[in-house]
Amino acid sequence: MIIQDTIVALATPSGAGAIAVIRLSGKDAITIAENQFKSVSGKTLSEQPTHTIHLGHIVDGERVLDEVLVSVFKDPNSYTGENVVEISCHGSNYIQQEIIQLFLRSGCRMASAGEFTLRAFLNGKLDLSQAEAVADLIASDNQASHQIAMQQMRGGFSSEIAKLREELLNFASLIELELDFAEEDVEFADRTQFKELIDRIIHVLKRLIDSFAVGNVIKNGIPVAIVGEPNVGKSTLLNALLNEERAIVSDIAGTTRDTIEDEISIGGIGFRFIDTAGIRDTNDVVESIGIKRTFEKIEQAQVVVYLFDAVSIFSQKASVENISIEIEKIKNKYPQKPLVVIANKIDAISGKELEELKNSIKDIKLISAKTKKGVEDLKITLTNFVNTGALRNDETIVTNTRHYDSLLKALKEVSKVKSGLNTGLSGDLLAIDIRQSLYHFGEITGEISSDDLLGNIFANFCIGK
Repeated sequence: MIIQDTIVALATPSGAGAIAVIRLSGKDAITIAENQFKSVSGKTLSEQPTHTIHLGHIVDGERVLDEVLVSVFKDPNSYTGENVVEISCHGSNYIQQEIIQLFLRSGCRMASAGEFTLRAFLNGKLDLSQAEAVADLIASDNQASHQIAMQQMRGGFSSEIAKLREELLNFASLIELELDFAEEDVEFADRTQFKELIDRIIHVLKRLIDSFAVGNVIKNGIPVAIVGEPNVGKSTLLNALLNEERAIVSDIAGTTRDTIEDEISIGGIGFRFIDTAGIRDTNDVVESIGIKRTFEKIEQAQVVVYLFDAVSIFSQKASVENISIEIEKIKNKYPQKPLVVIANKIDAISGKELEELKNSIKDIKLISAKTKKGVEDLKITLTNFVNTGALRNDETIVTNTRHYDSLLKALKEVSKVKSGLNTGLSGDLLAIDIRQSLYHFGEITGEISSDDLLGNIFANFCIGK
């Protein structure tokens, strides 16, 4: 990307609204804006202090396009580190395009996806992990993902990595210095202190790597598959969880023939509930396809909710033994997935029958999806599957796959350094592994990066950010 020119883009979502914000950034941003802006007080933008707002009109020659507010941010005290102008205009699609086209004719070019944030990175306003957190913050749709993105954008993750890298770099310098005095056989790096540092780095790396398991599900939402035989109330439970009539409900078995998905936030964590077709033997071709998809969704789910009809147990349509067999089948087929067993329709059985159910099936949850009794308790059970301790303590949580991959590679190289120290490996060989460790640390914060890497990261941003 050419970073000397001035770029322009719509910073607010496209479409009509009360207002829209058009952003310019570059060395000539203020000058270009100044030529198309007539202040109501006769001010000249380039003569105004940074971080000031001015009322006036955007004009194309003698033609007035709109009455606007223009915000001025002078380098280096701006988001991108360059001169930045933000124009708040009325949110008409026509006005937005007219103003943008005017600036394109005046010497700007359209910004590429994420180019404002890319310039912030290249100008040292953000490191790479902070820049990536900007995209996560924009995409956050629940309290937990927002909290993690804010923590990373403030530099919590970056500072932790930078501190480890700096300490390792200091020892690396001493090791390299020893190589210059190889003939004198001297040691500048205290091996005992070095071992302590390596142990501490390994401990931190393992903690960050382990946090990815939590961070990934928080960022992407936790898929929960609701499974069971036909007509046990799976769709009614989905509607109760979402608090809306999302799925069709009827007394006819096999109503749901495909999967239905929707998301809600429970306790600040995003959950994606999947209502599946009832599992049974059938000759119906369409229903068979739906049942096949049910098993595919169970494979993708993080948590499985198995639902059965409590009434059927006491009306002899089903038995505790058969239900227990189905539960064991799911446990054996998906041993790593948490399973929540639920007896539905408890509003239609007696208190004595409720007690029988509790005693017959271990850890059973009792609900009435129709009356919503027990649904809130189910939500609490689901949130307990997510280890939010690190989140509550505001610890660093890794959510980015690229960071996770670099941390794994860094751990591998640091472990080699530890092994080398324990076996008395020579300084020149130790230095090779240390350099590789430093390289992977640098990949995370962007101290080491390539054009291809930057292109891939910022291509996922929205234009205008």
